Amino acid sequence: MWTGQGPREARQAVSFADRYLQPPAVMVSISMWDLDRRSNTRADNSAENVTADGFDLVFRTWGDTRVARIRADWTALGPVRDEARLGPRLMPQPRWYMPS
Repeated sequence: MWTGQGPREARQAVSFADRYLQPPAVMVSISMWDLDRRSNTRADNSAENVTADGFDLVFRTWGDTRVARIRADWTALGPVRDEARLGPRLMPQPRWYMPS
């Protein structure tokens, strides 16, 4: 991501610790980034292919943006098997690091 030009993408498969009853809502955010100050900051961080078992965490950049490293956090919210007894479950998960 540092030396490239044009569209670039990093993708990481994420598996949930517990299976949801249906695909949950997944929110992703950038929690750290190290970018070259001499180029524009362009970033698209998203969850794709969300299922009850997991999703793909995707980071994209384009143009002349130079990314040294980036860290993304995510949270999934949805019904699980024991929800009637335990109430809704929010499952924050480990962070994902994009290799340089």
